[in-house]
Amino acid sequence: MQRIVVLNPKGGSGKTTIAINLASYLAARGDKPVLMDFDPQGSSVRWVKKRKPTQPLVHVIAAFEKDTRTTRAFQLRVPEYATHVIVDTPAALEARYLPEMTRDADKVIVPVLASDIDIHTCSNCIRDLLLVAKIRRDDNRIGVIANRIRRNTLIYQSLIRFLHTLHIPIVATIRDSQNYVRAAELGIGVHEMKSYVAQADVEQWLPLVDWLARPRAITPATIPQGAPPAVPAAGGSPPGGAAPPAGPAPSAAAGNADDAPAGTPAALAIA
Repeated sequence: MQRIVVLNPKGGSGKTTIAINLASYLAARGDKPVLMDFDPQGSSVRWVKKRKPTQPLVHVIAAFEKDTRTTRAFQLRVPEYATHVIVDTPAALEARYLPEMTRDADKVIVPVLASDIDIHTCSNCIRDLLLVAKIRRDDNRIGVIANRIRRNTLIYQSLIRFLHTLHIPIVATIRDSQNYVRAAELGIGVHEMKSYVAQADVEQWLPLVDWLARPRAITPATIPQGAPPAVPAAGGSPPGGAAPPAGPAPSAAAGNADDAPAGTPAALAIA
């Protein structure tokens, strides 16, 4: 089971949009995703309630609710059949809660908008993930999404230059599209829309899907004491060799959808 945390302390960065569309994609391809909604607004919960019984199942946990009749662990229990847990975090999340929120997370996605305020907040968020949550850069666990982007604007170019300075992979560049608004109203994701309507949006998810499929990098800090040395597969790198890349090259993630890494699954468009 893969645990994916969508996180940015600033409200309005598109956390819920990323979370529900990722759940939609996973469900449409046959996986069993679980949305864990920590945002008091409950947008992910409302989205799931809009889905029809004929649509692929997305289980949701209203983590923002407090039930005094049960333990917290029982309330947050994940079904055994779950293949992925997608955590939709609240806005204004304090740095001291980051270690708990990101514990056992295989991937941490940080969506950021192209504005001076959002760029500053993203910088602080990445700093806290590294220093407070103690996530290593070379673990291949943190990825940034440039969200609701309008290309060929000065602020977009500033955002991309800033993201490159973080040495954190830009795992997707999502355009500003009304398809996300329409899909949310219907309880679906862009991957469940007709291909001729949302093909351009679906293609922009290819680098993100590729990055999510890459395993967490094995570093000395992540190898349990007493663990046997890793044995590479035939043709693989020997132990002690170079670690796998930490995500798509910035030019691939920040470029057009046609620049998506080769070999990425093409069957993303669910008509």
